[in-house]
Amino acid sequence: MIKEARIVDVEKVAVIGSGNWGTVIARMLGTNVVQQKGFDHEIKMWVYEEMVGERKLTELINEKHENVKYLPGVSIPENVIAVPDLLEAAEGATILVIVIPHQFVNDICGKLKGKVHPKAKAVSLVKGFDTTQSGIRPISHVIKEALKIPVCTLSGANLANEISEEKFSETTIGYKNRQEGELFKRLFETKYFKVGIVDDKELLNGQKLQGTLTAKEIYSVLQRKGLEKEFPLFTTVYKIVSEGLDPRKIVEDIV
Repeated sequence: MIKEARIVDVEKVAVIGSGNWGTVIARMLGTNVVQQKGFDHEIKMWVYEEMVGERKLTELINEKHENVKYLPGVSIPENVIAVPDLLEAAEGATILVIVIPHQFVNDICGKLKGKVHPKAKAVSLVKGFDTTQSGIRPISHVIKEALKIPVCTLSGANLANEISEEKFSETTIGYKNRQEGELFKRLFETKYFKVGIVDDKELLNGQKLQGTLTAKEIYSVLQRKGLEKEFPLFTTVYKIVSEGLDPRKIVEDIV
C-alpha cells in the first residue's frame, strides 16, 4: 500500500484525454498552473488523433487554441499543448489527470504501464466503473493496480459546458493521502469551481455512482448474480432508462 505522499518541488501535469470534459479540465488547469506556485507552466494534453476536414485535430488545437471538434468556441490557454502520442504526453509528468471514457481505461493504462515518472500520481475524472465477471471495481482501483501509483478521484455533478462558461460548480476529491488531496485541490480549484477534499474512508465511500451507463452496468451485475428482486430500485431505474418503463413505477419501489 502506497502511503507516503509523492510530492516534488515542481509538479508537471499531463491531461490524458481531450473530449468535451477533458478539454474543459485542461483549459482550467492551464490557467491554474501559471497562477499557482510549484507547477510547471506547460501542460501536455493527450489527444486521440483524428481528422477534422483535411486537418489533424492536434494541429488545429495547437494552432487555434481551441478544440474545434469537442469544445468549439471556447479558448484554451497557449500553455496547453495537444499531443497525439500517449507516451510523449505522459513523459516526465508527476501528475496524470485521467479523463477518458471508462471503457478505454484498461487499454490506456496498459500502454502507460512501466512508463510513468517514479514520483507520478494520478487523479481520475473517469465516469463509471469497471465491470468483470467477478463484480465491479472503481476506476481508481484499475488505474492504481495497473500503474502502481497513488490515485485520487474527482467526482461531482459537474457539466462540462457549464464549467467552460465559468458557471459556479462544486466537486469533491477523495484521497488516501491528505497532502496529495491538498495538492489536487490547489491544482483544480478556481473562483467558479470549488473543490472539497475528503478522506476516501467515508460512510458512503465517496461520491455515489451516477448516470445511465452506471444503471446499465449495475443491472448487468445484479442479473449475473440473480439479484434483481433483491435490489428492485436498481432494476427499475435500469428499465426506465434502457427499456422505456414508465418513470412513475419508481414510486412503487420507494413506497
